[in-house]
Amino acid sequence: MSKESKELIESFAEFARLKNIDRPTMIRILEDVFRTMIRKRYGADENFDIIINADNGDLEIWRFRKIVDDNSEDIWDHDKISLSDARKIEPDFEVDEEVAESIKLEDFGRRVVQTARQTLIQKVKDLEKDLLFQKYKELVGEIIVAEVYQILGKEIILLDAEGHELALPRTEQIPKDRFRKGDSVKAIVHRVEMVNGTPKIILSRTSPVFLERLFESEVPEVFDGVIAIKKIVREPGERAKVAVESFDDRIDPVGACVGMKGSRIHTIVRELDNENIDVINYTDNIELYISRALSPAKISRITIDEEEGRVAVYMRPDQVSLAIGKSGQNIRLAGKLVGMEIDVYRDTDEEGDEDIDLQEFDDEIERWIIDELRRVGLDTARSVLALSKEDLIRRTDLEEETIDDVLQILRQEFEEES
Repeated sequence: MSKESKELIESFAEFARLKNIDRPTMIRILEDVFRTMIRKRYGADENFDIIINADNGDLEIWRFRKIVDDNSEDIWDHDKISLSDARKIEPDFEVDEEVAESIKLEDFGRRVVQTARQTLIQKVKDLEKDLLFQKYKELVGEIIVAEVYQILGKEIILLDAEGHELALPRTEQIPKDRFRKGDSVKAIVHRVEMVNGTPKIILSRTSPVFLERLFESEVPEVFDGVIAIKKIVREPGERAKVAVESFDDRIDPVGACVGMKGSRIHTIVRELDNENIDVINYTDNIELYISRALSPAKISRITIDEEEGRVAVYMRPDQVSLAIGKSGQNIRLAGKLVGMEIDVYRDTDEEGDEDIDLQEFDDEIERWIIDELRRVGLDTARSVLALSKEDLIRRTDLEEETIDDVLQILRQEFEEES
């Protein structure tokens, strides 16, 4: 056993162990590299045996050839040897006997051995990348905790317990998130990609799945499957709506998720930078489901157009702003939760509550202004007048001067009527 082969195997074995490569895989990589060396030099490797002991660095390579007569047509086959050449090894060899010849690593030359060393290291690195890719591919959708290593412009680099780099892009961070180097960060494994042969593990704190996993960790009934989370919609860091259903009539799903005095939900809210979470009891009754989704607003009546996928919701004037929510947030999330477009209308059934659709004013108010008001659920004159100028500025993309003009036109209409 040469010193060079012993050093090669021992150094490779140590490197493989540091990379957590198991023994059978390590032996397979060594054998693959040695067989590649053999094929390059001898043309084939079928008649070679390789014996490796990675623990003590022992390597044996044996070449087996069948002895043929010097005049045989098979004399040039890779697994044949002429009688005269065989007798140079052992003088008493005869035709049809087998020659077992020990091949030393240094027989391949220093350059080939050096190439083998580099190939071994590269193979382990490639294998490590594949193992990392497969490991995190199986963890997609699961929560992990990692440490902030580097804060970049578009993403934060974190390290897992084994020192592997993970990425948390800005787009997957809650807007209020502020991390420093060394902070522990909780997130889900969002997706895993191969970028130029290297696995890129992308985390997320904005995914609805992250909120679902937090419920599983804080609410035992959700973890055990007694309570099912039917759907989650989020505007990360601002508001979320979670529809839940209980498979046990004795358990109130909303109460179980919120916990005594809000103990369970508060833990989740803190993790999500005080995201406001509405937990809603799921029902197959679509009207009741819509009503619950628009909570805390109270609905007077509902008209559903299933073909168009739209819902017209009528409510008292003082409930309109509650239904719409800050910057239209509540109505947007409610629509996503029930899977339909929701239009909010001021209920005009009450006596003396005559109202006028905003579209009636298209000769005085530009169409794009009407569309902007309708976008946030304001489609009648009285629904606009029910809100203060400050509310209208905050909820729409309209300038203060434009809103002043609209309010003047609408007020004038009702003054003329009266």
